Amino acid sequence: MKEDSKIQEKDLAHDEHDANDGHDHGATDNSGWKSHIPLLSGLAILAVMLTMEYGFKFVPKFPVDLIVYLVAYLLAGYNVLYMAWRKAIRFDFFNEFFLMSVATIGAFAIGSYSEGVAVMVFYSIGEWFQDAAVNRAKRSIKALLDVRPEEVTVLRNGSTETVHPKDVAIGEVIQAKPGEKVALDGTLESEKASFNTAALTGESKPDSKAKGENVYAGMINLNTVSEIKVTAKFSDSKLSRILEMVQDATARKSQTQLFISRFAKVYTPIVFALAVAVCFVPYFFVSDYDFYDWFYRALVFLVISCPCALVVSIPLGYFGGIGLASRNGILFKGSNFLDVMTQIDTVVMDKTGTLTEGVFKVQEVKPEGLDEQEFLKLTAAIESKSTHPIALAVTEHVGKESIKSLSINDVEEIPGHGLKATIDGKEVLAGNAKLLKKYSIDYPESVTAIVNTVVVVAVNKKYAGYITIADQIKADAQQAIKDLHGLGIKTVMLSGDKQSVVDDVAKTLSIDNAYGDLLPEGKVEKVQALKDQNKKLAFVGDGVNDAPVVALADAGIAMGGLGSDATIETADVVIQNDQPSKIVTAIKVGKLTKKIVWQNIVLAMVVKVIVLALGAGGVANLWEAVIADVGVALLAILNAVRIQRIRL
Repeated sequence: MKEDSKIQEKDLAHDEHDANDGHDHGATDNSGWKSHIPLLSGLAILAVMLTMEYGFKFVPKFPVDLIVYLVAYLLAGYNVLYMAWRKAIRFDFFNEFFLMSVATIGAFAIGSYSEGVAVMVFYSIGEWFQDAAVNRAKRSIKALLDVRPEEVTVLRNGSTETVHPKDVAIGEVIQAKPGEKVALDGTLESEKASFNTAALTGESKPDSKAKGENVYAGMINLNTVSEIKVTAKFSDSKLSRILEMVQDATARKSQTQLFISRFAKVYTPIVFALAVAVCFVPYFFVSDYDFYDWFYRALVFLVISCPCALVVSIPLGYFGGIGLASRNGILFKGSNFLDVMTQIDTVVMDKTGTLTEGVFKVQEVKPEGLDEQEFLKLTAAIESKSTHPIALAVTEHVGKESIKSLSINDVEEIPGHGLKATIDGKEVLAGNAKLLKKYSIDYPESVTAIVNTVVVVAVNKKYAGYITIADQIKADAQQAIKDLHGLGIKTVMLSGDKQSVVDDVAKTLSIDNAYGDLLPEGKVEKVQALKDQNKKLAFVGDGVNDAPVVALADAGIAMGGLGSDATIETADVVIQNDQPSKIVTAIKVGKLTKKIVWQNIVLAMVVKVIVLALGAGGVANLWEAVIADVGVALLAILNAVRIQRIRL
């Protein structure tokens, strides 16, 4: 019922209810008490009249009582009446505005003035609290990430200037003082600095940076004055893009939200039909039929049937889940993925950069037929054309200075194998053993028995030696796998690395199944095989090289998304730091959100069914109906709001 209201009524001065925005009656945040003075005035008049009636047994005579109650009614309900009228002239009668208007005007028609005012007053108060809760949830989500400074110190012409970050150009150098937030993405120009990244990653441990390393907007400089060379505009910073992503996430609705919206569109006309039936059908079956009595029962039926508790508390619960995840350094691209995470029974993980640090170090150099220095130079020269962590390790070990004099041409990357290039007129191959097999180059069988990662090199179609490289398992990887098993989730590791390395890591971490020597299409085949077994899969990787697998999985999770544009674009869920344990946290957030949402659905439906039955049977009156309606809505909202305060 609320799902499309905002689209339909954009020309109105007052926004309408929307399952995504909650009960927002104005274009701005109208949850402050000053904007509700008319409603509070109506409540005050109602309180005075009820005190006079029940405390002093004094009721003003007609038409004074009608006029007083009518004033209170209009003060409390003019917004509702206005929206009901605007919808009615568009022939949209099945909405809560029209429902409440009919119920309260009907109460006035049969002389139940105080009850008619009470229904409108308490309904509007419920709306107020709902507005406040939704606005608070939205603000808290935005505040988690919108930590962009309003000003920045920039170095220009030998002096400093204070300007807005959007006025700083790429390539300029900015200053960040101790305790100050970094305003723009860039690379550190100072020799070293330490930053608090909690606002971005949820990680409280300080992050030390060296000269040339990336620094991102939102980080807090901890120690000395740092100089940072800007690499991205204010609007293009990682923080701006992450903030935009989280705000957009609320627009991507879960299946539960979509179901409730569809349910409300069917439910409301049925309720209207039943209310009419409650009023008129007994005429044919009840001997002492009294129209006013049955009309009153129909009004009670209409009041309690309002689906506010469902249509507001459910999206509010998902807002809370997205906010809770963001506070823990996990970004969901939509509330639909919170639901998906609750269904995951198999987590498929890449090895390098996901379960291991991805920081490789050269362990052993074994040239054959070449001088070691020449061998290292040729290998580093070709690997300098790749961004793969293994290639970076070789280049770092040899040093870029030593390869500057070499001429590197015709570089070709062979996916899943390695690189081919011409260096100083020599044809050089560097990669895994499959690369040499591909080009029919013989090499010692002992190379394949080495446990560590091996870079095998060939020069002019002849085997030239190898370099071994080792990676380190992440500190929390073992606990992450243990926790996943504790949730009954199967773990699978896929890697392009050789099987012996993969087996060693899998054994250390107790991973259920591990597959190595995989090309990108091999990973797709393994994931498809699991999908064919009706597994619900989450794939965890870098979100770039494994894009086909990410697309195939039910939920694609990117590790270390803060450092990569592509991860933010590709994945459904982004873990902003590199901790595998956050996979478990993401699943827990999804399960917690679903639990609270379904608590609200059950609470609302049970209470409504009971009071609907009591109202139709003449047991419940309008007072009880409105208290039940507003009460269950507020209970559901309070239950949804508490998710934002839960610590994981």
